Amino acid sequence: MYKYILIATFFFTQATFGQTTPQKDENLIKAARTASNAAIAKQDIKGIVECMMPNYYIITGRGTQVAGKDTVEAFWKKTFAEMPGVLYVRTPIQITISKNDTLAWETGKWVATQSYSGGGNYSAQWHKANGVWKTQAELFVSLEK
Repeated sequence: MYKYILIATFFFTQATFGQTTPQKDENLIKAARTASNAAIAKQDIKGIVECMMPNYYIITGRGTQVAGKDTVEAFWKKTFAEMPGVLYVRTPIQITISKNDTLAWETGKWVATQSYSGGGNYSAQWHKANGVWKTQAELFVSLEK
């Protein structure tokens, strides 16, 4: 009987208080995406690059390719100077965590205001190192005027 009580307690605790690792990881990635969106809104370049790997790589909606966190900082500085009111908001639609929980794939929609495009679709590769999720690469495709 004691064995059954322990088993029932374990399942109750997991259902009530615990999330599986993929759920926790998905929530961490969503939180990082939200923080990145907020940093763009504030034009906080340090905040934008905070969740990027040092060798981060991006292909923008225009097809511009930017490699390396330092180069990305310069890219954002130029972007804010050329388009002072620009705003980009990325909204995840799906996040898939790898079986070994060190890589993840995010896909979603992005919307822009005061930019060359109104938005489109994006995908991002995330990498977890020392328990922290950071973007490794992102691809944006402009589909809206």
